[in-house]
Formats: sequence, structure tokens, C-alpha cells
Amino acid sequence: MKRVYVGMSADLIHPGHLNIINEARKLGEVTVGLLTDNAIASYKRLPFLTYEQRKIIVENIKGVDKVIPQETLDYVPNLQKLRPDYVVHGDDWKDGVQKSTRERVINALAGWGGELIEVPYTQGISSTQLNKGLKEIGTTPEIRMKTLRRLLGAKKIVRLIEAHNGLTGLIAEHLRIVKGSTAKEFDGMWLSSLTDSTAKGKPDIEAVDVTARLQTLNDIVEVTTKPIVYDGDTGGRPEHFSFTVKSLERLGVSAVIIEDKIGLKMNSLFGTDVEQQQDTPENFAHKISMGKRSQITKDFMIIARIESLILGKGVEDALMRAKAYVSAGADGIMIHSKDKDPKEVFEFCRRFRQEEEHLPLVAVPSTYNKVYEKELSEAGVNIVIYANQLLRSAYPAMIKTATEILENERSYESDSSMMPISEILTLIPGGKQ
Repeated sequence: MKRVYVGMSADLIHPGHLNIINEARKLGEVTVGLLTDNAIASYKRLPFLTYEQRKIIVENIKGVDKVIPQETLDYVPNLQKLRPDYVVHGDDWKDGVQKSTRERVINALAGWGGELIEVPYTQGISSTQLNKGLKEIGTTPEIRMKTLRRLLGAKKIVRLIEAHNGLTGLIAEHLRIVKGSTAKEFDGMWLSSLTDSTAKGKPDIEAVDVTARLQTLNDIVEVTTKPIVYDGDTGGRPEHFSFTVKSLERLGVSAVIIEDKIGLKMNSLFGTDVEQQQDTPENFAHKISMGKRSQITKDFMIIARIESLILGKGVEDALMRAKAYVSAGADGIMIHSKDKDPKEVFEFCRRFRQEEEHLPLVAVPSTYNKVYEKELSEAGVNIVIYANQLLRSAYPAMIKTATEILENERSYESDSSMMPISEILTLIPGGKQ
């Protein structure tokens, strides 16, 4: 029989997929190259279903003879191994992000006389609309919580942005751009204590208690589906931290990050300009271990934030503490710095990776913001957090508008820098009935 290759993600199976498989089986024996989570995440969002779940579904579709992993968006590696007579695909990839992939398929098939068969796009079916529909339905705490670990396994670097209310949560949830052949979006949200407390008009000294923080969290959870990492400040007393962990798990938060400082909390970006005291490695390790013992699921993560570079204690101290925190059960390490030169961060990452090859590393490039994500990834960083940029950009814009109203005694002059009220009414899902 002739050999037929069909590549697909098969995350949201619809009649279009079934039509392509039906056309392929008319030509011969059908092998489906099922894109792995890594392959899909390399050019768009993480799939809703894992590779193993999708594989079970596709294996049971009539007309499919074999399912193999396609490790990249590029078909060529699998095609060179199988040398199929035909590749069957929908005709909707002639333009857009997959145009170059299509050209590579045609060139590869020419090497052994294979043929590309393109099936007309099934009208009325849109994976984008199906994806949007699923987001509107929402998610469960369990699914949301698991997603961060899946992202860490599928992507070179996971990109988080701060959210301090439901509106900023929606920005993190829905904002998407296409750059070249890749669709880019934020992978999740950072619930920052700094931006949460500032939005409430209070200083970042843990003046906003956990109950109020959880109300903000709940506002974000209600309108989003992506994973959330919670800024736990110092975590409080070990006994109190245990209850915080249980509350965060119940709401579906993926991870909490706590910093190894004690006393009145002052924002780390003040560095040694204000009095800040670091906890002992032993005490902080004990807090981590108590938090780990209190969690119920294996998916929730406790990440230790090391303040040694902030306090001028150097890389050696940071590495010593990292070793102690990992031994206590920390699921990841966040290395923090207020320097514009990231050399200490990079040195820490390099030396940490010599000891811990796979444990997640987190970086927050607020001050060393000339560094590209690719550089952080190459240094061993797994998660990059844009920790306060949305609030910092919103405040100047609001001040500008308020000032113009005072100066002009009307709002007309500010219209050009504001959204039309008609767009505001439709900005929030369900706002226009």
C-alpha cells in the first residue's frame, strides 16, 4: 500500500480533522505525526490535552493505522524517516505562520517523488473559535494548577506578567501577537504583592493581609484560565504559611514564591538603602518543609526566593542557601537582583545548573531589563517574570489624563489617548448582550 503522512495537533478534534483523515485513508496506509506538547508550544499556546491524551484519541479514529510523535513544527525529520508517498494537509496553511513549513514539506517530498495533497478547508469550523469558547467556559482549579508544570516541560522559558485585578488578568489571558512564524502570548500571571498593595493605595510592607490578597486572586481566577504564581512575600510564620499553601491549592494556584527575609518587609529593589534582614538558611528551610508537608497535591509548587544578591552578600551565599532550600523540598529557586548588570545572576545560574540540572530557575529582570529572554534561557532560567510593568505603565497614563482635564476644564483633549466608551463596554466578555 501507499504510505500517507498526516501531521496534526489534534488538541480540539473537529470535523475538519476527520475530513483530512478520511481523504488520507483513500490514498493508502495513514500515519499521523502527532505534534508533541513541545512542538505545539514552540509556536502557539500549550495544548489543552497532553500528548498521551491526544494520542489515545487519534489512535481510535477510524482510518488511522499508526500514530508517531512529531517533535517539531517542521515535518521534515519525520518525512525523511518515513519517505511517504503522500502528505495530506488542509489548504489553510498556504499563508500565515505555517507557510514556510508547507514549503519545506514540498521540497522534502520532491527528494523521492512524493506528493502533497491539500484538502479544502472545512467551512464553519475554527480552532480559534473553539479555543475562545473553551476559555469562556473556564477551567477547574486542578487543571489550572497542573498547567505550570506542563509548561515547564514543554517550553524553554515560561513567560509570566503581573496581574493585580481582573482587567490585567484579562490582558495576560488574551493578548496575543504573531511574529514571523510564531504566535506569542503570556503563559501565565504573577500575582505581585507590590502591584496588589499599590493598586489598593497601600505600601508594599505586607500591610495587605492574606485575606485581602486572596480576594484579588479570586477576582483574577474568575475571569482567566492560565496558571497563576502567587507572590507570598516572606510567607509569614511557618505555621501560618501552611494555611496559605492550603488556600492557594484550593483556588488552583500553581506556585507560591516566598523570600528569605524576616522582620518588617521592605521592597527588595530598595536593596541596602533600607534596613532589611535575611532569615537564617535553617529557619527558612524549615518554613519550606512545613509548607511542603501541608500541601495536598503533587502539582503545587513552593519556590524559594533568595535575597543574597539584593543584600550584597554575593553569589557564594546565594548558592549555599539554594542548596539548603532544595534539600528542604523547594520545587524551584528564584534568584533576585536589583543591579542593572546581570552578571551575578548569570554566574549564579551557571553554577547552580552544575549542581541542579532540572530544578526550575526563576528570574525577574526588572532592573536588568536589557537582557533578552533567549539570554536568560541560555543561562538556565526556566521562568521569566515581568513583575510590575502593567501597573507602572497605567499610572502615568492616568496621571496624564487627569492633569489634562484639570488644565482644560473638560476631557475632550484627552480623547485621543483613551479607549472609546463603546470599546470599554465590549472589552469584558459578556459586557454586551
